[in-house]
Amino acid sequence: MAFWVYILRCADGSYYTGHADNLEQRIGEHQMGFYPSYTSTRLPVKLVWSQECATRDEALSAEMQIKDWRRKKKEAMMCGNWGDVALLAKKDFRKNHK
Repeated sequence: MAFWVYILRCADGSYYTGHADNLEQRIGEHQMGFYPSYTSTRLPVKLVWSQECATRDEALSAEMQIKDWRRKKKEAMMCGNWGDVALLAKKDFRKNHK
């Protein structure tokens, strides 16, 4: 069974990061406002990035990591710009360890 970590862009331009075992179903649930949550008050939502993971633990770990990232770092990852992701990680590290 595959698991997924994903990012949605909400109608207000914000991002929501989550994980699921059935990506299509979960996105549909978000789009219908099925759960009273962050996305239900920011409809419609659109899937802008997803990555398959081998286990639920791996997907959850990736979700938690991405949720801690700043917007620019998320956007660099979604564009596949790993050089900028690495650069932004260094900036975040220096900022948090002064």
